[in-house]
Amino acid sequence: MERLNAVWQERKRIIFALPWTFTKYILTKEKLLIQTGILNTKEEEVRLYRIMDVTLRRSLIQRLFGLGTIHCCSADKSTPEFDIQWIPNSAQVKEQLSDLVEAERMAKRVSSREFMVDEDDGDDALL
Repeated sequence: MERLNAVWQERKRIIFALPWTFTKYILTKEKLLIQTGILNTKEEEVRLYRIMDVTLRRSLIQRLFGLGTIHCCSADKSTPEFDIQWIPNSAQVKEQLSDLVEAERMAKRVSSREFMVDEDDGDDALL
C-alpha cells in the first residue's frame, strides 16, 4: 500500500522515549492505520469520519519524556476504542487528528446523530 499520502506517521515509543516497538501509526486525510507486529503483522484501519471522540492523556512519565497517548472512541464495530500510544508532540497530533476528523465528516456530510444506537435492537439507527 502506498504511503505517500500520509499527513503524519510515528512509532509507539517506550523506554527513554525511543521507538523500540513494532507499532506504527499512519494518518492520512481519510483514515488512520495502526500497524503492529514484526513476524506476524496486523493492520487496523479506522475511517476518520467514524471517530467520535478524541482525548489526550499524559502521565507524569510521559510528560517528562515529551510523550502522550491519544484515546479515540469510534463508531467502528471492530475497533470501538483504541489508543495512539506514547507518541511525541501528542497535543499537536491530537489537534491535527481532530481537524482531519471534522473535515472528513463535513466532506461526507456525516453527523453524530447517524451513529446513535437504538438500545432495543442494538443496530445503528439513522435519525
